[in-house]
Amino acid sequence: MPVRQVLDRGGVPVKIFTDDVDQGSIRQLAEVSRLPIVVGHVAAMPDVHVGIGATVGSVIPTRRALIPAAVGVDIGCGMSAARLTLDASRLPDSLRPVRKAIEDAVPVGFAAHAEPVAGTGVLDALRPGLERILERHERIGKMIRDVRGKWPRQLGTLGGGNHFIEVCLDEAERVWVMLHSGSRGIGNVLGRYFTQLAKRDMERHLARLPAKDLAYLEEGSDHFADYVDALTWAQRYALENRRLMMARILATLRGLLPPFRVDGTAVECHHNYVAEEEHFGETVYVTRKGAIRAGRGDPGIIPGSMGARSYIVRGRGAEESLQSCAHGAGRRMSRSQAKAAYTAADLERQTAGVECRKDAGVVDEIPGAYKDIDAVMANSSDLVDIVHTLKQVVCVKG
Repeated sequence: MPVRQVLDRGGVPVKIFTDDVDQGSIRQLAEVSRLPIVVGHVAAMPDVHVGIGATVGSVIPTRRALIPAAVGVDIGCGMSAARLTLDASRLPDSLRPVRKAIEDAVPVGFAAHAEPVAGTGVLDALRPGLERILERHERIGKMIRDVRGKWPRQLGTLGGGNHFIEVCLDEAERVWVMLHSGSRGIGNVLGRYFTQLAKRDMERHLARLPAKDLAYLEEGSDHFADYVDALTWAQRYALENRRLMMARILATLRGLLPPFRVDGTAVECHHNYVAEEEHFGETVYVTRKGAIRAGRGDPGIIPGSMGARSYIVRGRGAEESLQSCAHGAGRRMSRSQAKAAYTAADLERQTAGVECRKDAGVVDEIPGAYKDIDAVMANSSDLVDIVHTLKQVVCVKG
């Protein structure tokens, strides 16, 4: 569907692709629209909801400046999916051993591998960039214990919250592996550190900002170039993390399932990141916080909750959305609200037919805490075309 509403609160317009938007998100979107560095218009995706620093599901074009809190702390978070040359008939009757094997191969939550599992080529490519950042900003090393030992061991790990690994079936009963993760502990620290620097650098101007979390770094300022380096590094780290996880999952499945290969190219996309793009007749920084690029022909992934459908999509290049689309179902409840409203028994009912954890520790990820993915997709019809519809049969959570 086209733009459902346009917000005009004294800044650039905000074009919103849904009627299902809470007042907290309206406030956050209005605040970011009034920043002097924002150009053209802000776009809010169909899964829009309140975020920390800036609205999740927002696409923010800025001129010669970046807002660290708008990118957030899970820099480079995104998705990967691969179709296998297997169909549902080749899966075992019980999928619990499949889930347990994946959980054994991929640490989740705050965990890490005992030793790095990434190849020396990947580690050697990543190490110099981080060392340059740490040399210039020693305090980063104090914000995360054993930073030089931890980041290599967290490559190939899942994280917690809404991060997941799934085995899915598409509309033709073909098997897919899909996962969602980001830049782990090191990305979190980089995001928090540069958000603090932006606030400190703008201390004299914070009173004039719509919200102090929207402090920004301008080109030519003391820390702008370092933040761009940190963003670039963390986005690369997140991508390598997902690729390594995918390789480990496929290797694990080869020990459990009949022989298979990956059928075609894997789909990969960031949804918390910054890119330089052409919009409004100029080169701008585009911050996608909980949104994926959906330029014409761009492949993408829009997952539902752990009990709902997910979608492999192709972008339509809609300029009103700044060539972007939703990144998932979008939360309707906060984690604390979900825990108060639902029980483990509710989770078991809502994830019937899915081999997954069904205990109180993941109730905050219950499908009822999320928006209806089918409504999100209906509101995305001008932004993407659906290529495949997936339904999970195994879900691994942190």
